[in-house]
Amino acid sequence: MRAGLPYARPGQVIGLLGGSFDPAHEGHALITRQALRRFGLDRVWWLVSPGNPLKAEGPAAMEDRLARARAVMDHPRVEVTDLEARTGTRYTAQTLRAIKRLYPGVRFVWLMGADNLAQFHRWQDWREIMETTPVGVLARPGVRVAARTSVAARTYAHARLSGRASQLLGHVEAPSWCFVNVPMSDASSTEIRARGHWKRD
Repeated sequence: MRAGLPYARPGQVIGLLGGSFDPAHEGHALITRQALRRFGLDRVWWLVSPGNPLKAEGPAAMEDRLARARAVMDHPRVEVTDLEARTGTRYTAQTLRAIKRLYPGVRFVWLMGADNLAQFHRWQDWREIMETTPVGVLARPGVRVAARTSVAARTYAHARLSGRASQLLGHVEAPSWCFVNVPMSDASSTEIRARGHWKRD
């Protein structure tokens, strides 16, 4: 494995939580701990992205976001990484292709909050993501109904695992996705920035 990239063994199930983490907060940490438990993951990698293609304004400097994320998510089975910047990929589908080439034999689960599922059909190559990678969806405040009735949820209704079967997600073939209700946090990166507790420059 190349220097600077996280380590994984063939056969492991790794959850991937991508985002700008601008800044990381307890809500991210909460859903990560829940994902480890509910989806039977060996590890979770936080993929701190160079920038979100769906957002017009750029995030804070990568080194600041990585440092904050590592301070917020101090867990022996969670690794905060700039892997997306290292692979030179911009969109999730591209990132997943690159990661799978780098880690043959490792099983990956893409993790997202329910707010992302609600607008997942706007992501580039979203169907490719669903067709190639199991997806674990974690409840977020106020968007459960929007997520469950979203374009992606309706399109892949046949591939949904029940919450009771969530531990199987990393071991079944895609397309497969699972929505789980978990304890929620109202923490929001947008609100943290609005209060002036996080500066981008």
